[in-house]
Amino acid sequence: MEKKNKKATVIIISIFIVLILAILISYAYFTTELNGSEEVVKVGTLDLVLDETSEGISLDNVVGISDSEGLSLDGSTFKLINNGSKTVDYTIYLDNNTIGETDTRIDDKYLKYNLTKNGVSNGASLLTSIKTNSNRVLDSGTIEGKSTNEYNLNLWITSDVDGNYSGQVFSGKLRVEVSQERVKPNEPELDDNMIAVTYNGTNWVKADKDSNWYNYDELKWANAVTVSSSTRDNYLSAEVGTVVSMDDIETMWVWVPRYSYTIGSADGIKYYGKQGNYLDSTPTQALPGEIDVKFIDKDTKEKGTARYVVSEGIKDDSWYTPDAFTFGDEELSGIWVGKFETSSSNPSLSNGGGNTTSLDLMLKPNVTSWRSISVSNAFNVSLKMNDEGNRYGFSSNVDTHMMKNSEWAVVSYLSQSKYGKLGNTNFGGTNKEVYSNRSNQYITGCSSGQPSAPGDYGCQYTYDVNINGTGASTTGNIYGVYDMNGGAYDYVMGNYNDDVGNSGFEIMPESKYYDKYTSKIISEACNGKICFSHALSETSYWYNDLFTTFIETGMWMLRGVNSSYGLFASNVNNGQGYSNDSFRLVLSINN
Repeated sequence: MEKKNKKATVIIISIFIVLILAILISYAYFTTELNGSEEVVKVGTLDLVLDETSEGISLDNVVGISDSEGLSLDGSTFKLINNGSKTVDYTIYLDNNTIGETDTRIDDKYLKYNLTKNGVSNGASLLTSIKTNSNRVLDSGTIEGKSTNEYNLNLWITSDVDGNYSGQVFSGKLRVEVSQERVKPNEPELDDNMIAVTYNGTNWVKADKDSNWYNYDELKWANAVTVSSSTRDNYLSAEVGTVVSMDDIETMWVWVPRYSYTIGSADGIKYYGKQGNYLDSTPTQALPGEIDVKFIDKDTKEKGTARYVVSEGIKDDSWYTPDAFTFGDEELSGIWVGKFETSSSNPSLSNGGGNTTSLDLMLKPNVTSWRSISVSNAFNVSLKMNDEGNRYGFSSNVDTHMMKNSEWAVVSYLSQSKYGKLGNTNFGGTNKEVYSNRSNQYITGCSSGQPSAPGDYGCQYTYDVNINGTGASTTGNIYGVYDMNGGAYDYVMGNYNDDVGNSGFEIMPESKYYDKYTSKIISEACNGKICFSHALSETSYWYNDLFTTFIETGMWMLRGVNSSYGLFASNVNNGQGYSNDSFRLVLSINN
């Protein structure tokens, strides 16, 4: 398959603005010139076009002008044209152009601008307001195939800021970056008896699978449920918008579409993600930045460096497709992840179920999670959901299994991207981290209303309480995955060197059901190499979360540990069932 995931940076000198400010005379001559005839620069299928319809601007006897005067300027026009058929991500920058050796560049704090996009003006703003990581970002977003964005840019000296800018110069150029030819998220794959749902603000309702079921750009991850056998036919035949009662729901799932990722570094040494548009500070270990994610089709599998230097941009070989999207010999379009920590069909029992396989699985909020169950029993009861005649209505096309460590990782990486809680503008600073579940009763979906609440409490906020409750999901809204920071410790199928420990296994299960790590040194754990996409060495100690490697008595991995507050936290144990250990589920559709 031809590689189409390209990043290109192309510069076109489209605006030339000179400020000549007399020392002795109280005026400035301000002019905007468009260089030459219409210019077009191509980036893949994307064109940045300088349309020479403006004749330039000359303002005499002006030292600084008001916003109303600046907004009345004719400005400079240009277009962004997508000639291709696919939607693409883009960013348009206003860069500094080269000035003369004896010239002095005027400080941005003296300049205001107004950008009109497709007839909509953003109003007068200081040029300093669009500075991100030393770059001026004029506009960014997505542009559909066969469509055009039209722009008009005004730039002027503001009368709002006093200063001495005599004889100083501004010269600028436009630059467009395209990080990828955008692929829409793979459509969620539903088994026959799974029901697509959306939230109406009060209840989960049956969704229209063809309209507004999900929108990952808006952090609306696709959700689906299964219901009790006695109500299934009614819901399957019900109209879109029908309320699906929580009393009838037995399992709730969230779709994680197939994607590739790469992690940026500001200095080429410490890879903490990029600052981007969602962080107000340089990324650090304590407050990491954005993981770059692009959705890919089922036939794309990239095994690049999984990292890049932000100032150099993402290269073609920077992308890595997570291991979780390969299940045995099959490449997956995505995976369904249990929306909540696993519960049993009788959560009122001691430890929510205990060390048995006689109970069935449930995935619901506001119930006690299933704990004190060994890894082997958790694994076997997860497979039981696939049995013929199972209570959930799953067909033979479904494979439900206990979550692997690599599958935990793909949820956490997506949460740390613009499609997850990091990209949710309702949260800032340290609140970008998924809020903790500090329920001392291990109630699923609870939130403490903050990332790192010490101590054990009741259920301060349920999963459906906006901001304080939904902040505990991987999206910061109700459409994400819960209980990934706190609740119980979650055993995952991640094992050191086939050591069964006290798990209850006599021999290890089929290799597709677990991640095998061959070294206690995590940076060498995947056959002497870094385990890309496993949320181990790549994200160790992010948000200052606990990070523990394998030890003699700890050969099974635990995630989301409740004493260390973190989506990226990890610990190890011997596989035995303990009163604070639970597990999670994943469902894949076999084609």
